[in-house]
Amino acid sequence: MPLIVMCGYPCSGKTRRAEELKVYFEQNTDRKVHLVGDSSLAAEKNVVYADSQKEKQVRAALKAEVERKINKDDVVILDSLNYIKGYRYELFCLIKHAQTPHCLVYCLTSDDVSTGWNTSRDPEEQYAQEILEALVLRFEAPDSRNRWDSPLFNILRDDTLPYEAINDALFKRKPPPPNQSTQSQPLESANFLYELDKITQDILMAIFNAQKTSIPGDRVSIPGATEKISFSIQDVKHRAEQERQHGRAAQIPAPVHQLQQDAPNREHGCPKESVPVAKKRSIVPVWPLMVHVMSRRSPQQAEGHQAIEPPRWSAGGT
Repeated sequence: MPLIVMCGYPCSGKTRRAEELKVYFEQNTDRKVHLVGDSSLAAEKNVVYADSQKEKQVRAALKAEVERKINKDDVVILDSLNYIKGYRYELFCLIKHAQTPHCLVYCLTSDDVSTGWNTSRDPEEQYAQEILEALVLRFEAPDSRNRWDSPLFNILRDDTLPYEAINDALFKRKPPPPNQSTQSQPLESANFLYELDKITQDILMAIFNAQKTSIPGDRVSIPGATEKISFSIQDVKHRAEQERQHGRAAQIPAPVHQLQQDAPNREHGCPKESVPVAKKRSIVPVWPLMVHVMSRRSPQQAEGHQAIEPPRWSAGGT
């Protein structure tokens, strides 16, 4: 469904050019041509363009009508002011979603020419002078450097429409590729999270199993992937560091209170092998505790008792 967007000042000849294009395509092609414009909505122009909310509703109605006419065989001509570049960009996103080409026909006239054509119309078809001047001031001219305004055909007052060039732009040019913002997102299955977790677990298990037997440079197959991954020296160093840290954690001595609880067992002749290695390496001095207890006695209780001195440890540990 190629789209032709008309653009220009009020009373610049857009409707006349749109009718000429409609006749050309009907006579030279076997395609059906749809003409969508303000006249099809039966809207009073002076009332609509004097109220921004009503104007927004009319633009939305025109866009919806164009979207309903979309198909792969017909031609749609949008005959309206289309003076806002943001609105033209919305139409561009629409044709990207439909994956069809488009072009912009800009009827280029001056303010004086538009005013003269407006006064020559019937009174019921004329724009109010203040409405006409406001629309001219708000008009945002198209620019061919913008992708939503390209290809752009500038048509002057006495020019003949370039029918062949417009026909080539619509039917001999590839449509713009759709992007993520204009594509319909696929619906997720009910067991999406379960499948995601299962695939993740399979990949992790494959990597963990390969780490046990692989050396740097080996390529490992991953479930569901066409390419293999390889282990680098950094991966091996990281794994060695983890194993070294794990070994240190295993050699941490036992807490002091556990050694104090096991001390009576050693005094009663427990087998030497029953004492853990970590407990063998730690010697808990008891004299600081005794000094602390004796220091808390009253002076009367301390009379007649000798001061406690720290024990002197011999080379044999006794």
